Amino acid sequence: MNIVLLGYPGSGKGTQAKMLSDKFSLFHVSTGDIFREAIASKSALGLEAAGYISAGKLVPDKLVLEVIKARLSTETRGVLFDGFPRTVEQARALDEYFTSGGRRIDAVIFLDVDEGSVVSRLSARRTCKECQKIYNLLTSPPAKEGICDACGGVLLLRADDSPAVIKNRIAVYKAQTEPLVAYYKAAGNFHPIMGGEAPDKVASDITAVLETRTR
Repeated sequence: MNIVLLGYPGSGKGTQAKMLSDKFSLFHVSTGDIFREAIASKSALGLEAAGYISAGKLVPDKLVLEVIKARLSTETRGVLFDGFPRTVEQARALDEYFTSGGRRIDAVIFLDVDEGSVVSRLSARRTCKECQKIYNLLTSPPAKEGICDACGGVLLLRADDSPAVIKNRIAVYKAQTEPLVAYYKAAGNFHPIMGGEAPDKVASDITAVLETRTR
């Protein structure tokens, strides 16, 4: 299977992607992780992307697509996209790329979470400076305040999780990403899931949808 996870920033895509990629043996593609690694390494790609991400803006389609195609060029497993595509133009380019290789997007899962919950989730998120493990002060806090359970690193509020940037990210999402809902509804592979439930319940609901697609 090839799956796309859609939803606001902070809707739980990363959590669900990890569960689903393990359960269905899928190759997890997170553009957010890819660009954060590039930024940390201070590569040319990272420096180019950093300006967009820190301001809560979308990385240009051409840059994103170059990274995605490079990652998929040698992959034979099914793919789970987390945070991509973010625009209709990216979705069309992805469909064209898959069609050229005799593949397709089998299911698009939309995590439906209200805007207020998104702001609360993101402003409570903390990321380990060393290993990049993500915590949430409301739902999954570290055992010791400000310290990563996994490696002992310092937990930080990412620049793109500050209140001002969160509001901008939501505005960008509405303007450029929401049209994907209409695009995928027209394709007939769109499945809305209530993303405000407990993570295990959300994962169970998604699994039920995906299992019907494989019968």
